Amino acid sequence: MNLPYRTLGVAPNAWTVNHAIADITRPQNTPQPVILPTETKTLRLDLAKAAILVIDMQNDFCHPDGWLAHIGVDVTPARKPIEPLQSLLPELRAAGVPVIWVNWGNRPDLLNISAGLRHVYNPTGEGVGLGDPLPSNGAKVLMAGSWAAAVVNELQQLPEDIRVDKYRMSGFWDTPLDSILRNLGRTTLFFAGVNADQCVMATLCDANFLGYDCVLVKDCTATTSPDYCWLATLYNVKQCFGFVTDSQAILTVLEKTGEW
Repeated sequence: MNLPYRTLGVAPNAWTVNHAIADITRPQNTPQPVILPTETKTLRLDLAKAAILVIDMQNDFCHPDGWLAHIGVDVTPARKPIEPLQSLLPELRAAGVPVIWVNWGNRPDLLNISAGLRHVYNPTGEGVGLGDPLPSNGAKVLMAGSWAAAVVNELQQLPEDIRVDKYRMSGFWDTPLDSILRNLGRTTLFFAGVNADQCVMATLCDANFLGYDCVLVKDCTATTSPDYCWLATLYNVKQCFGFVTDSQAILTVLEKTGEW
């Protein structure tokens, strides 16, 4: 008697099972090999194994009424990735590349946040720090579900996109990001967002340590730090942790695939 199979798990890390049999061969996604130029080498990569991480493009970091602006930081540089991401993300989605939003989204009680982490932007304890209401609109700083932690309105999040809350500079620390990527079979990661030398770099470094292939998308990434921090980030990515390209190079590759 041939019993029907049902799928357990998320492709490509999925089984098909019935009462008598468990097929654990895990059929792979159809390869989509492309050639992508970077600043150091030409890459041959598989779009079927790629994802883009968009890190911290949130009101608190990028909006003039957000947290960084409140503490005196010029957030103009943090807004530079918005326009290139508006062009790049729809094309990546059309090519089947998952868009993963990795954002600060703290618990209301901050029970997993250390004193040292809270000290970074509130060194006296008297200012507006993590979880405190912004004077301009009352939104609580980087709290999950608040306006402060929301992605800026200019960037569209679609239902098929994936959202991961983080609680440290690195998006891999104490989050499900690694498990999600492994279930999806995604081993090549494009990196975008802010701040390049802080949360983007920390996430990229951890990705490298975990064995992922890392590609920083230069014009989709920015920082409010001094320029030497930006230059050091680019140097270190190319020297130690991966590759650097730009959105136009990726768009050119996507146009050549002729898949849509």
